[in-house]
Amino acid sequence: MRPSRMMRVVGFNVDRVVSEATTDPEVLRLENFATDLPPPQDAIAATREAVGASEANSYVPFTGTAGLRQAVASRLKRQSNLSYDPDRQIVITAGGTQGLISALLAVIEPGDEVLLTDPTYAGMIHRVTFAGGVPMFVPMKVVDKRWRLDLDMLRAMVTSRTRAMVLSNPGMPSGHVLSEAEWLAIRELCVTRNLWLLYDAALEGVLYDGLPLRHPASLTGMPERTLIVGSISKEYRMIGWRIGWIAGPPKVMADVFYTHSYLVIAPPGISQKGAEVALRTENSGVQEAIAEWKARRDLMLEQLEGLPVVIPDGGWSMLLDAHALGYSATDAASILLTQAKVAATPMTNWGSSVAERYIRLVFSFETQERLKLLRERLRRTSLLP
Repeated sequence: MRPSRMMRVVGFNVDRVVSEATTDPEVLRLENFATDLPPPQDAIAATREAVGASEANSYVPFTGTAGLRQAVASRLKRQSNLSYDPDRQIVITAGGTQGLISALLAVIEPGDEVLLTDPTYAGMIHRVTFAGGVPMFVPMKVVDKRWRLDLDMLRAMVTSRTRAMVLSNPGMPSGHVLSEAEWLAIRELCVTRNLWLLYDAALEGVLYDGLPLRHPASLTGMPERTLIVGSISKEYRMIGWRIGWIAGPPKVMADVFYTHSYLVIAPPGISQKGAEVALRTENSGVQEAIAEWKARRDLMLEQLEGLPVVIPDGGWSMLLDAHALGYSATDAASILLTQAKVAATPMTNWGSSVAERYIRLVFSFETQERLKLLRERLRRTSLLP
């Protein structure tokens, strides 16, 4: 028999779509949350230097190198104007998602309810489950072709059993960027109902159309109840390095250290110097990458004109409403792959009733030249009205 913790855990579809798409070079790869833009060259060089170095081939320090923790502290100071002690308040992790499960294990009890958006990253949902929590989905709604958080539902869903919220900004897979009113509503609930905020900051700098970065820890009453889970994977295009971090108040970071160290012992040694260089280098190509991703987003929106797509204000992907076209998300994704050679991921199991309507289209991986093929590919299918 499967353990009870596994009974609610299902696949997140990306692996299945990748397998079905095979290696056919004709397929437009809009399913995998990755990018073709290269990492910073200085970070690559620093990583190569670390390979074979004795200090990089070690379990210690368990919390990550002092230099990398200081680089994260400097980043957080710029973003939030808060000073995080690199020794007491920052732990380097093996990627952001390992940081998320470590943070959850440190703050929730079995049976605690954890609020997530609908839709949200399936990996977040199941990490809540692994930690013994009960995922509760706050619906997103579409207003003027953009995502907004249903604040009435958010307030209504907080109960005596609610312990934490897990929020990405920008949202993944939606590309939703929280507004000032949404952040203030989140702050009010966290403060008045004594909730933890687990802030997934993996995409926080990937913002479009001049939107500012609003750091939740900078809000009144939030530094002592916010755990920041960051990563170099997205902004710095360093997915394979598997380096992230957790930052938070000292009262909980001692427990975060234990959950982190007993899960993975230490972050990858040969990756940390490259991560530090990326964070410290003034020009790591971040702004150029964001400009390119925005151009690809705009091009995708042109190619999808007339279809029920929700405009993302940040991030790497956008969602298309398959139900509005008369199809299930699974059927729409199958039609795209078999009739148009376009790989997309159905959002089944990425939330609840909202997520199941949509398919995800990632625009960060294919070049603009390749993305211009999308409209013609769509004409081969029954999806175009």
